[in-house]
Amino acid sequence: MDTRIRVAVVDDHPLFREGVTRSLSEIDGFEIVAEGSSGADAVRIAGTLQPDVLLMDISMPGGGLDAIPAVLDVAPSQRIVMLTVSETSEDVTTALTRGAVGYVLKGVGALTLADAIRTVAAGDGYVAPTLSARLISARTEMPSKSALIASLTPREMEVLELVAVGMSNKHVAIELDLQEKTVKHHMTQILTKLGVTNRTEAAMALRDARQT
Repeated sequence: MDTRIRVAVVDDHPLFREGVTRSLSEIDGFEIVAEGSSGADAVRIAGTLQPDVLLMDISMPGGGLDAIPAVLDVAPSQRIVMLTVSETSEDVTTALTRGAVGYVLKGVGALTLADAIRTVAAGDGYVAPTLSARLISARTEMPSKSALIASLTPREMEVLELVAVGMSNKHVAIELDLQEKTVKHHMTQILTKLGVTNRTEAAMALRDARQT
């Protein structure tokens, strides 16, 4: 069975894109399945090819940040990694809030990028180490729990409400007629948006928001 990680690269700078695809192709365990240059390309690729990981720039036609929710609309379980020059806490937070699970700065070596992709493909999140402390500092002034709950999509609210009454991902999937992996994806987004680390904390955030 082919265990290579299937990667798509979307960036509007051809030389950079070609460099990334060439570098990853030379590392064992990776397969480049598509390239694109715009937000629309990212949506098309995710919807038709469903790569394991979608690498996407922020500054490109259609806007990388704006493309994140559009990609997740057509491929809810898509693992998105932003590969960008932007180091602002605002862009990092926006990317993660909208559904990206990784944030890597351009200029990293091929092996570092490969490690980040492996981490994300395995189901974990990844933020460039140089940005982690800055992101934690930016989160010291978090919005109210009510505002965080309000940032959830209607589907994420449905999932959270069922989780809050003790349902497992499997039972949530049955209740909402979804695939279990889709429920897991929604839970990842819920935890990210609420700034919590587990289901219990997410349920408590919902309870607290409703009591305010």
